[in-house]
Amino acid sequence: MDNPEVLKFFPIPVLKFQFEKYRNFNGELSEYIYKLCEENTKGVDRSNRGGWHSETFKLDDKNSIQLKFALELQKYILKTFKYLGWKTENQNIRIREMWAIINKKDDFNVVHTHPNSLLSAAYYVKAPKNCGRFQVEDLNIAKRHSSPPIANKNELNMNVAGLEVSEGDLLIFPGYVPHKVAKNESDEDRIVISFNVDTK
Repeated sequence: MDNPEVLKFFPIPVLKFQFEKYRNFNGELSEYIYKLCEENTKGVDRSNRGGWHSETFKLDDKNSIQLKFALELQKYILKTFKYLGWKTENQNIRIREMWAIINKKDDFNVVHTHPNSLLSAAYYVKAPKNCGRFQVEDLNIAKRHSSPPIANKNELNMNVAGLEVSEGDLLIFPGYVPHKVAKNESDEDRIVISFNVDTK
């Protein structure tokens, strides 16, 4: 019997870029984030379990490193729109909000989504070895309760997929995608900048 053609409908897209200027930006971004942490050691509670989550960045200072970084991100956002087949003409495509997370050893982020965002992203300012995989979960929750035992794990039967990350990696994905970050098993900080994109 011939093997069937497997039609993969409704894939979950996660676009992985290497931010070209990461060596130029990451030092100043780290300094800015640690300064925010010193000024507000408590931070805010979101998806983080342990670690520190910043308030939303201020993006109105033309000379600030965070605004310069946000402007550099625009080409990656536009490329993502085009790759997904979304219109870019006459669209007010913008970063609505941006923040940072510092995860020390054993800190992690639980599964969550970013409601009301067309795109969300995670940029790795610092990603030491064994700092924890970025993971996405299947949108089809019903599949978890109606599948037989798995003999060979593959992309057609997995419920969670993950990838290793490195400094300078930029992951962009639709805001509806459930995602989480595994426990930081290194002895160094993992520093991530996240942001949401809309057209409003």
